[in-house]
Amino acid sequence: MPELKFTQSQEMLRKAVREFVEKEVKPIAHRIDVESSFPADVFQKMGRLGFAGVFVPQTYGGAGLGQTERAIILEELARHAAGLAMALMTHHLGVEAILAYGTDEQKAKYLPDVATGKKISGLAVTEPTGGSDVAGQLANASRDNGHWVINGRKCFITNSSNAEVNIVTARTGEDAKGRPAFSAFIVESGMEGFSPGREEDKLGLRGSSTGDLLLNNCRVGEGSLLGGEGNGMRMALGLFTKIGRTGMAAIGLGIIRACLEEGVKFARERVIYGKPLAKLQAIQFEIAQNRIDYEAARLMTYHSIGLKEGGAGADAEIAAAKYFATEGAVRAAKRTMDLMGGYGVINEYPVGRYLRDALTTISCGGTSHIMQIIVAGQTLN
Repeated sequence: MPELKFTQSQEMLRKAVREFVEKEVKPIAHRIDVESSFPADVFQKMGRLGFAGVFVPQTYGGAGLGQTERAIILEELARHAAGLAMALMTHHLGVEAILAYGTDEQKAKYLPDVATGKKISGLAVTEPTGGSDVAGQLANASRDNGHWVINGRKCFITNSSNAEVNIVTARTGEDAKGRPAFSAFIVESGMEGFSPGREEDKLGLRGSSTGDLLLNNCRVGEGSLLGGEGNGMRMALGLFTKIGRTGMAAIGLGIIRACLEEGVKFARERVIYGKPLAKLQAIQFEIAQNRIDYEAARLMTYHSIGLKEGGAGADAEIAAAKYFATEGAVRAAKRTMDLMGGYGVINEYPVGRYLRDALTTISCGGTSHIMQIIVAGQTLN
């Protein structure tokens, strides 16, 4: 496999993102977590810098870059605020849905605002009856006098309380084999019959809102149908892989990096038995394991994204990267907490947040069990 090497412009992007995160995000990261608040003002600044529409063509107000650059942004952001990175990642799901499947009219109407962060987007697929089982959705939509009428409840939806441009999937009939067929719709906040429901109190990733979306005879125009009737399932699964799982791998990678940096800093500064903690071999082992997990997750994440950008399916590689990076983040946070001793459980230090964030990434974009099923399925076939 060729060496993983970033271009000069990608390295410059990483430097610029890191400087932004250190200045604008790190000082408020603890408050975001404690208050479980979404920093809308920071998100708007990110939009102006091109983070919100990093892969959107410049003709629509985006940065015109690619998925590798997107992963760099998410990794750097997750070093201090994985919840905010989660909000941006989910925003990208809605953006990509319109970019990849929208009509020229839909792109012209929505992309300039979502690409610049003026409006927040999101994707609403999961329901109480259908999360990993996407076909288990019960929300439905039917035609009525030139409109679509949508009814149902979506749950565990990121950006539920602040997304203004929502991509919502619903049953719209049956396919040729008699199986449920699904379609996707662009539903704007404030539409009659559409509203956020209860908001969840999450263990981690608390810089993003997660909750229900309620659709009660929500009427949308024919122009809100996205990607054609009956294509909602294919669209959702494609978005989960290309945007959702690559994004979660990058966020997990950022958390591992944060743990590695925090562990090294603490081990160098903490003196025990008359010498820095870093001199103890047992502590060196913990640092080494965190470095190994970071390097492995880094290679898997950017390699799988490169395959996808190069036109390969890469479903198994992306699933493996998502699995390894998010599980690795849990391991890294636990190791860092262990090497810090009593300080590791004091909220003055961020490692407790890292552990909660890492644990919460496991279920996002498909659980670790689902990722293993994808990898095994492709391997066995």
